[in-house]
Amino acid sequence: MKAAYFNEHGSAEKILYGERPDPVAKEREVLLKVRACALNHVDIWVRNGSPAYPVKFPHILGSDIAGEIIGTSPYKSSRFKSGSKVFVMPGVSCGQCSNCVSGLDNQCDSFKIIGASDPGGYAEFVAVPERNVLPMPENLSFEEAASFPLTFLTAWHMLMTRAQLKSGETVLVLGAGSGVGAAAIQIAKITGAAVAAVSSSDEKLAKAAELGADFTINGS
Repeated sequence: MKAAYFNEHGSAEKILYGERPDPVAKEREVLLKVRACALNHVDIWVRNGSPAYPVKFPHILGSDIAGEIIGTSPYKSSRFKSGSKVFVMPGVSCGQCSNCVSGLDNQCDSFKIIGASDPGGYAEFVAVPERNVLPMPENLSFEEAASFPLTFLTAWHMLMTRAQLKSGETVLVLGAGSGVGAAAIQIAKITGAAVAAVSSSDEKLAKAAELGADFTINGS
């Protein structure tokens, strides 16, 4: 398959494009044909050699993936069939430890991120755990579906899990033009909160208003 990968840490010039072996779905994994994969800042951290993300070279980046299931062998999926349009939640946990069982799977001792510690979606194909795969909403394009797994998960955890945001409250979103900022605006609005968006760019503030921000502030 064709893939973007790197053999050593460093700048963007270290990324190569060429042939890599096709992945094979192991037990309880599915094989996807990648149709879209979003860029994420974690790609830079991994490429630069962050100790938090040890990799085995050559490594393929890409955490936010949308695509079509093309195989489930040797494990027969009970949830999906070939051709299903799906997107991937990139956090991989064991599903069995006390943290996972209590719903704190992001605190699993073996927690990994697809595209960071494991091979990712900057390739024609990727094999991922079936339980990380979700049906793609019919009203989204592949590009739209790939744009939100990490960013929306982060924003949701901050606003809903940690802050316990409620309807009628007001949220100040700093860096409203970022992926997490854009996600936070939309989550806050569907919760019924008012949103004040801050950015140093009028263009980004215009987009924030389009996403639903009630007030915009140029902080430059």
